[in-house]
Amino acid sequence: MPELPEVETIARKLNASLAGSRILSVDLRWERSLAEPSPAEFVRRLNGQTFEQVSRRGKFLHLSLSADHMLIHLRMSGDLQVVSGVHLPEKHDRLVLDLSGDRCLVFNDTRKFGRIWLVKDPDQVLGKLGPEPLADDLTVQVFQKRLGERHRQLKPLLLDQTFLAGLGNIYTDEVLHIAKLHPCLLSDSLSEAQVEKLWLAIRDILQEGIRRKGSSFDRVYRGGDFQNHFRVYGRAGLVCPVCGTTIERMLVGQRSTHFCPNCQPGKDG
Repeated sequence: MPELPEVETIARKLNASLAGSRILSVDLRWERSLAEPSPAEFVRRLNGQTFEQVSRRGKFLHLSLSADHMLIHLRMSGDLQVVSGVHLPEKHDRLVLDLSGDRCLVFNDTRKFGRIWLVKDPDQVLGKLGPEPLADDLTVQVFQKRLGERHRQLKPLLLDQTFLAGLGNIYTDEVLHIAKLHPCLLSDSLSEAQVEKLWLAIRDILQEGIRRKGSSFDRVYRGGDFQNHFRVYGRAGLVCPVCGTTIERMLVGQRSTHFCPNCQPGKDG
C-alpha cells in the first residue's frame, strides 16, 4: 500500500499534468470502486468538470474540481495515470476519464480495494484524519502532548491515521529504527529527548522518501528508489547497517514489524 511519500509523488505528478483539463466523458468500469455517490450521480456530476488542483491528505489523493472534490485511496494496488492518445481499456481499469487535450485519466486497480469518493466537502471523508506529519503546526511540543495523551504501543499508534496521517508499515519501521525506539514502547512513557528524536525521525524519513520519489516495491509504484535505502523494513535476517546486529521480525498489533534488538532495545533492554 502506498504511504505518504508515494502518494505525494503521485499527487505532484498528476497536478502538473491535470491542472486545467476538462472531463469530456466518464467510463466507470467497476462500480464497487465508488464509495459515494451512486454511479449514476457520479457520472452526471463529474462530466464536464475541470481539474483545478491535485494534492494529498494522508494517504488520500485529493483532486479538486470546478464543482466537486474527488478523493481516491489507492489501497493495495491502485494506480492513477494520465495516458496520452487513444487508450484501449485494460482488464483492471476501474475508471477512465476522457480529458481535453487528447488524454485520459486512468484508475487501474488489480485487487479492487481502491476507493473513490465524489463530495462537495472533502472533510466528509478526510475530517477524521490526524495532523500531517510534515505540517509546520505539528511542533515537537504538540507531538509530545498527543503522545502523552495516549497509552498505546508506538507502532500501532503511528499507524493509526486518526493520530497521524500518512505513515504506514514501511516508514514506521524505518522511523522507529532511526529514533532508536522499540516498536512496543508505550507512547506516554517516552522522555522529552525520545519524543524529539521520534519527531525528527518522522520528518527526516518522510522528506527523504519524497526526495527519492517513494519506494518502488511492486509493479504498481514505479520510479522511486527509497527501497534501496531501507534500514530494517523487509530485512529480517540481515545485519543492521548501524551496529551489525541481525534484524528481527515480529508481529505488533497484527502487523509485520522489523527492528534491530540492539539499536532498539525494549524497556528492559
